[in-house]
Amino acid sequence: MATLKDFRVSEKATWCPGCGHFTVLAALQAASANLGIEPYNMVLVSGIGCSGKISQHFGSYGFHSLHGRTLPVATGVQLNNHDLVVVAAGGDGDGYGIGIGHFMHALRRNIDMTYIVMDNHIYGLTTGQTSPTSHRGFKSKTSPAGSAEEPVRPVQTAIINGASFVAQAFSGDVKQMTRIMEEAIRHKGFSLINAFSPCVTFNKVNTYDWFKENIYNLDEIIDYDPTDKFAALRVLEDHGSVVTGVIYQEERPVYHEAMIGATKDPTVKLDLTLQAEEIEAIKNSLR
Repeated sequence: MATLKDFRVSEKATWCPGCGHFTVLAALQAASANLGIEPYNMVLVSGIGCSGKISQHFGSYGFHSLHGRTLPVATGVQLNNHDLVVVAAGGDGDGYGIGIGHFMHALRRNIDMTYIVMDNHIYGLTTGQTSPTSHRGFKSKTSPAGSAEEPVRPVQTAIINGASFVAQAFSGDVKQMTRIMEEAIRHKGFSLINAFSPCVTFNKVNTYDWFKENIYNLDEIIDYDPTDKFAALRVLEDHGSVVTGVIYQEERPVYHEAMIGATKDPTVKLDLTLQAEEIEAIKNSLR
């Protein structure tokens, strides 16, 4: 059985010292080992940005995709071999900016994968511009007088549009983040983890201290019911979306089971050899 060591690589991560992404990586490695996943049965697909480097630092199969294209690649992997554990990872700029169209369709399809978005409310790799989740009034190189836009609310969007598992975690709490990742990977369906991962270099507003002062932790609410959709939306509204824990969860068929005509076995395990008469029939249909 694989251990934590198997999910580590020899090369050191190149993130800034103190970056929240270190915790995300450590939590994913621990969760994978705790669940007894073998690295050869797991694929980590990442996008572009500081967050996109995570697939290079994780000891499984990996794919570093184009900007905003994490979910299409992960969808292709999962639908062709749904026996694999598929995890997609990216940042708020990557996933909720150019990638938000793909995000919306992955939600409603309920594709069986875990999507981790490292949300630091800024574009870090390009040295600090306002991102889709930056708060209104946020000052940066691209909004020196303060952003005039309302932020994208990814968690509410995920709940309303069909994600069957929605959670938020914080890089200042690796124990909770690890447990949430374990629950998300075990969940059958599309799981979103929006991970608050502070950028210590370019975001001097949404810091570790800011999150600690503002987070509302659902693990401390004894009677919270994550199957109540309206309660989930209400708690987010009441606490400015800065809520951690499993916020919403439901059970419903995943895409490859619900799709009419889909085979039970993954495509990669099917015998796709055509018989002579089948080849001849295809030729005749094209004449």
